[in-house]
Amino acid sequence: MSGPENMPYFGEYPSDYFDFIIIDECHRGGANDEGNWRGIMEYFSPAVQLGLTATPKRRDNADTYRYFGEPVYIYSLKEGINDGFLTPFKVRRVKTTIDNYVYVSDDKIIEGEVEEGRIYEEADFNRIIEIKEREAKRVQILLDEVNQNEKAIVFCATQNHAAAVRDLINQYKKSNEPNYCVRVTANDAALGEQYLREFQDNEKTIPTILTTSQKLSTGVDARNIRNIVLMRPVNSMIEFKQIIGRGTRLFDGKEYFTIYDFVDAYHHFADPEWDGEPIDETTDKEPREPKEPKEPREPPDEPKKKLKIRLRDGKEREIQYMISTSFWGADGKPISVEEFLQSLFGALPEFFKSEDELRKIWSYPMTRKALLNKLADAGYGKDELATLQKLIDAEKSDLFDVLEYVAFAVKPITREARVADAQSNIFALLNNKQKEFLEFVLSKYIETGVEELDEEKLPDLLTLKYHAIQDASEMLGGVENIRNTFFDFQKYLYERKRA
Repeated sequence: MSGPENMPYFGEYPSDYFDFIIIDECHRGGANDEGNWRGIMEYFSPAVQLGLTATPKRRDNADTYRYFGEPVYIYSLKEGINDGFLTPFKVRRVKTTIDNYVYVSDDKIIEGEVEEGRIYEEADFNRIIEIKEREAKRVQILLDEVNQNEKAIVFCATQNHAAAVRDLINQYKKSNEPNYCVRVTANDAALGEQYLREFQDNEKTIPTILTTSQKLSTGVDARNIRNIVLMRPVNSMIEFKQIIGRGTRLFDGKEYFTIYDFVDAYHHFADPEWDGEPIDETTDKEPREPKEPKEPREPPDEPKKKLKIRLRDGKEREIQYMISTSFWGADGKPISVEEFLQSLFGALPEFFKSEDELRKIWSYPMTRKALLNKLADAGYGKDELATLQKLIDAEKSDLFDVLEYVAFAVKPITREARVADAQSNIFALLNNKQKEFLEFVLSKYIETGVEELDEEKLPDLLTLKYHAIQDASEMLGGVENIRNTFFDFQKYLYERKRA
């Protein structure tokens, strides 16, 4: 519709041609008095015009609200999650022993001046102080915790910090792709926009992780984001909502997304503004009395160089960390894992009434299979149980532990720990050849999971270990003995550990 001198040109369209016009992202300047779209909107003024925006009222978009008026309908993030139009989330809060820093003499000052005795806090890092080993540790923790094939956005303190985190991720990643992690900031211009388009393409897996500072907190529609990573403080509730919103898009197989919080941003969930009405940032404060003009000041000194510290040799290996998982309802209130699961899949069916009953069912391959079939019929199939396992950070645990945790709040143990606890009882009455076979079976169980203990798996395990079932039968005393050994040891594996 561009005419001469960039003026709107409407051709054969009369002003009343359209009855209804929808303007998406209407906060982006279209209603500004000098905006290019303003003339178009005024020309078609007989039509009903509906503006859509996810950005609350603030000074830089006040013209939008002046043009359209106050919102006639507001739909909150909380409502979108509750109604199933947006994806729920869990929070992984990461704390390390170097979240704050006080200079000690065995650390080396590479650049800048240190303030003796000062406690450098989160807001100081990567703005006035930089410790590369601290960022490297955070990146290593992140890559250890996430599925490295899942898409993620990492929010950093500055554009330089985003570049540093990008380089560290590419240094420690498993992938061989050079563009596995890329930076998308204002300074990246056209190349950054290209990376963003490729990231948004759900058919592409590279780039997998984006680092950014401010640019990607709004206006990014990437549906398959599984992880939002906060490596900088978020001081505004509006920005916090916008950042969380990056992960809420629906996608096939995406039951939830995870927020990795290195900076204690989770406290925003407890703020009443989290699920309240949008905040109006345009309200003026009371005017102040004008001040007397000050004497002109001397030209300022040269800006201070950023303080750069190198930790003493070996100190980075001493950094400890702790991760806690929490689940939050759409209203910003903490909820139990059972409540969170119910919101995803519905209530876990009551096919067992006690820990002991579950243990008895699970200890025998036939009854275990029957339980898994019942769970699948009730909506907790293989994929849902795998999601559940991941949700409670129990990928290295048995599905028994997952069900026990959800139903009875018993902390999961790893499959390796389960084997170590039960091994002496399992091997107590076996001969050396039987022990060797079960050691092999248990190694596969630790590696893969409980499906290795299914009755249908027994022929495959025997062939893998002995190359022929006939050879296995000769060594282990016949097929019936093998079957009994394979079935009987499992009751010891799932036996309640004695105090």
